[in-house]
Amino acid sequence: MKAFTKTRYGGPEVLQLEEVERPVLKDDHILVKVLANSANPADWHILRGKPFFARFTYGLFKPKFKIPGSDFSGIVEETGKNVTHFKAGDRVIGETLAGGAFAEYLSIAESACGIMPQGAGFTEMACVPIAGITALQALVTHGQHRKGETVLINGASGGVGHFAVQIAKAYGARVTAVCSGKSVDFVKSLGADQVMAYDTENIHHHEGQYDLVVDTHGNLLYDDYKRMGKRGVMVGFTTMGHMISLLLKRAFGKFPIAQFTAAANTKDLETLASLIQAGKVKVHIEKTYSYRQIPEAISYIEAMHTKGKVAITWENAGT
Repeated sequence: MKAFTKTRYGGPEVLQLEEVERPVLKDDHILVKVLANSANPADWHILRGKPFFARFTYGLFKPKFKIPGSDFSGIVEETGKNVTHFKAGDRVIGETLAGGAFAEYLSIAESACGIMPQGAGFTEMACVPIAGITALQALVTHGQHRKGETVLINGASGGVGHFAVQIAKAYGARVTAVCSGKSVDFVKSLGADQVMAYDTENIHHHEGQYDLVVDTHGNLLYDDYKRMGKRGVMVGFTTMGHMISLLLKRAFGKFPIAQFTAAANTKDLETLASLIQAGKVKVHIEKTYSYRQIPEAISYIEAMHTKGKVAITWENAGT
């Protein structure tokens, strides 16, 4: 099968498209014919081995996992003997931070996959797993959002942010969104009740009060959370120094800030699928690449100015 591989850490230039053996199917895994992927910040972080402490998971001196790629959609080719939720022919989505998705076939635990909604396309749904799961878990699992609350979403136009705005609205929140001035109209179209442009209003001086503050951009300070919210969720961070400072202040302070790594599971993936099928959440794809252009797709997402998602299609993917 065709797959992109890497043998050392570096930028997209270290990726090579080559023929490799199909993955071995485990008892609790499904074998998926991959038809589409999306590019995520996680892909370039893992590719470059940054931040350095992540190498204790992904390989200290060289990558532990040969094939990169996290998000995917496709069709189940075969199921392991212990699999109960899926059967051959099912249209599925899923994600794996252990890599393997930038390939024609992927063996993955059934617990990290979900059934696609009726009528949805592979390209659209490949963009959902990491960003959608992160947004859902930030708001519901860790943010403990309740209907009628006010929510501030910082970084509202990106992959996670554009899902977070829509999910928060679907769950009955009043949403104030923060983005660049050029993205204001886009974020309004997602359903945000108020939109603040960070290039005209300094978020670090903003005096609004919210039940929940969700930072998908990663530049809010401890004092920002404490000033604006009753509780907070930190999805990303801009620098190691920023993360360490915030986590240290959280450890010695009393303000509740959750910080987590999203974990895919069937229940959450199918919750997202139901929201998409009901028309409450829509995937915005800014740019689509062929699988042969995966290095270019990663370069594009690394610039971190994407509205919504960047998709990647394999042959015969359809829409």
